[in-house]
Amino acid sequence: MLDRLPLQNGRLTSQQQDAYQQDGYLFPIQVADANQTLKWRSQFETIERDWLDNGLPLPLNTYKRVNSQVVLPLACEIGLHPPILDAVEGILGPNLMLYSVEFLTKEAHTKHVVTMHQDLAYWGMGNMDQILTAWLALSPATTASGCMDFVKGSHKNAILDHEDSFDELNLLSRGQEITVEVAPEDKIAVELPPGSMSLHHGLTVHGSGTNCSDDRRIGVAIRYISAKMRKEGGAKDYAIPARGNFEKDGFTPYPGPSELFSEESMKLYEEIRAEQAKVMMAGAKKGSKIY
Repeated sequence: MLDRLPLQNGRLTSQQQDAYQQDGYLFPIQVADANQTLKWRSQFETIERDWLDNGLPLPLNTYKRVNSQVVLPLACEIGLHPPILDAVEGILGPNLMLYSVEFLTKEAHTKHVVTMHQDLAYWGMGNMDQILTAWLALSPATTASGCMDFVKGSHKNAILDHEDSFDELNLLSRGQEITVEVAPEDKIAVELPPGSMSLHHGLTVHGSGTNCSDDRRIGVAIRYISAKMRKEGGAKDYAIPARGNFEKDGFTPYPGPSELFSEESMKLYEEIRAEQAKVMMAGAKKGSKIY
């Protein structure tokens, strides 16, 4: 496992910014100490325990996997964590919006995978350089536990052709996978200790294998956009202002939730999910359990 990258007062150095632009990713970046990470994991697992059969309109997994920042204050807290924003600012600039937060969990000794794909294949975004994903480890992300693999420099390609499998063991919404085979030697294992994160470009080809370890692999995928970002074709979309200024003719802003699954936030959740599904599931041959 790599040593954490040395930051300058919590900020990316110019060399690290250049490495991200060249490779399409950057890791590992320490953004939370052991106590904070354990607190977040404990809060997350408490939500799982308390709300699994608590009468939610949709399965709890949907709220964990899609836009959890709308209904889970914990997700919003993580997404607005200043050390994470400090690092992201080095790539996207000072005017940031929180687009989405997903909790991605692989249980110990299970066969769930994420096939090799590009995040932006179905998102309908405009300028691809104005969005990135921060992936935070709440438990050890190792080769054994099913950490991500990146393909170096793959973000310099356009969106590649993808095929949908809708495989039950695939954690992606459509089971999407690029149609180009990736050689094992071209995969860079993104091993992260708890409290560390990676950053990757929306066009970087990546995926992850099964969890063969004795612990759950809990990751938080956090998507950020520059306030300059627009959806293609003027489609409506939503984001939480995170830092700096935002432009009112862009994404529709909304505040983070003040309590778990409040009536107001649940209504907003369905509004956002319905709008995004128009783009995310466009052209799909069947529906998705989480959209």
